[in-house]
Amino acid sequence: MIRYKKLGYAVLCVTDLDKSIDFYTNIVGMQFVERVGETAYLRTSHDHHNLILEQAPEAGLKRVGFELEKASQFQDVFNYLEEKGLNPRELSAKETQELAQGRTLRFKDPILGVTYEMYVEMMQMGTAYKPTNGLEIECLLHVVYETNQFDEVYDFLVNTMNMAVSDIQGREMAWAWLRVWPNPYHHSFAITKGPENKLNHIAYKVKSIDDIGKQVNVLKNHDVKIHLGPGRHHPSGSIFLYFADPDGLTLEYSQGMEEFPEENPREPRRLEPSLLTLDEWGGQPGKDFGKYGKLIVEDEEVVPQ
Repeated sequence: MIRYKKLGYAVLCVTDLDKSIDFYTNIVGMQFVERVGETAYLRTSHDHHNLILEQAPEAGLKRVGFELEKASQFQDVFNYLEEKGLNPRELSAKETQELAQGRTLRFKDPILGVTYEMYVEMMQMGTAYKPTNGLEIECLLHVVYETNQFDEVYDFLVNTMNMAVSDIQGREMAWAWLRVWPNPYHHSFAITKGPENKLNHIAYKVKSIDDIGKQVNVLKNHDVKIHLGPGRHHPSGSIFLYFADPDGLTLEYSQGMEEFPEENPREPRRLEPSLLTLDEWGGQPGKDFGKYGKLIVEDEEVVPQ
């Protein structure tokens, strides 16, 4: 059984790396760590990275990294994924050193093709995270997909990846909010039905509601498109703000999300498919909300030990 510590980081492909580094540090509020060639590492914590940006011909989500609860779990998880026919690959010493991580494995989502990574012992930086723009981010909170293979993706995430269901929506499920158990946050992953397989958005948890209020003005002052918010989500109870990055990818600031205990959590609810479930304050998403974001299938190359 997989036990997660957290959703650790995401890898986003961007079409102008310099522009995106500037945006994610000076507008979003992440801290730059280092750049190695066409790859940049940024953080929101003591972790070496909570976001990786890679120069690419098109923008989208390339990889999602999960930190396992304990290093001692690594081999059992590797064996479990092998038994499930997912062909995990353990990264070489050279690869893990470049990532500043301990033992790390990768495998592909058999339905969507996205690469998932499970790792232990990410290097901790010597100084605390310090935001560039005064807005404080606490962690990568969740990743959301749209998919035309909803039932298959749901089954894989719940029954193979061992994610716990927090809430679902609709008579026939059209949304599912999932947590990387036993991490307490209402959802670290969510999926929704759509005409194609794509990234909907990624979200970062901010320290206080003041950070959301301040970010509204930061975005307006820099002519950054706001897709929705501020508002309040009914499923998680969180206050949110959605906006666009330079490639049009949708980002979210979130604060106040419901947290679940490991033992005896509440049962999942079936929620009404309405805009008020999305936003209790009655907001409506802009036309470009979640519009851009390819799920990028990477070709895995084995690096020698």
